[in-house]
Amino acid sequence: MMSGELVVSHAVVNYRQPGRGTLVAVDDISFDVRPGEVVGLVGESGCGKSTTAKAVCGLTPLASGTITFDGREVTPLRIRPRPNSLREIQMVFQNPYASLNPRRQVGQQIEDGRRANSGGAPTVPELLSQVDLPEDAATKFPHQFSGGQRQRIAIARAIACGPRLLIGDEPIASLDASLQARLAHLMRQVALDAGASLLFISHDLAVVRTIADRVIVMNKGKIVEDGPTAQIWDTPRDPYTKQLLGAIPKVDGLGTIPLSGPVS
Repeated sequence: MMSGELVVSHAVVNYRQPGRGTLVAVDDISFDVRPGEVVGLVGESGCGKSTTAKAVCGLTPLASGTITFDGREVTPLRIRPRPNSLREIQMVFQNPYASLNPRRQVGQQIEDGRRANSGGAPTVPELLSQVDLPEDAATKFPHQFSGGQRQRIAIARAIACGPRLLIGDEPIASLDASLQARLAHLMRQVALDAGASLLFISHDLAVVRTIADRVIVMNKGKIVEDGPTAQIWDTPRDPYTKQLLGAIPKVDGLGTIPLSGPVS
């Protein structure tokens, strides 16, 4: 499957605050995600990275600027169904407890994604297998799974749609630390196996370092640094990036997780 390119150009997102004026959540940012690329978008809470993700998906309108995917403008979601080309952008949200329907079986929810896939999706059992869940998970309900398993179900549902761009909006934030790196690696592998690019949003630089080809750093609504992961890690230029990297805890003086290789 050929993947498209995401291009964000001078994007601005404002929020009106009653009695307090306008908050500029995303302030004139530009970046791209190339076909087959895994990009990490990092920064502290409130820096605008989740707002950026919602704008890329059409969930939040731009005040100015443009977002295009495969040359087509991403327009805000409305009552009418969006064009099939823009359904090829799929998001995995932070909270799997809220993103899955508690009253429907897992298989039914994954099947919804398969129906939206004009290119023909793998079967529900195949999709469950891709995220390391057993076939009988299809007949169960979300409350019968742990948080990490629910997030795997959400990934399977997103992949069922046949995305060419998968977005993870803090998808590991609600999980135990022991599960975060595993799920991040799984999300990278599943996206690339499906022929999709991945925009992975997180405040956890240590995990992003292990999966991203490129890292974009946001601070107060602006992009302050953008470059290959190793370059950002080894020779950061912006003082804010240096501050973020300096805050990453070391484990027994041995440093952080290596750039590549399996995480057990």
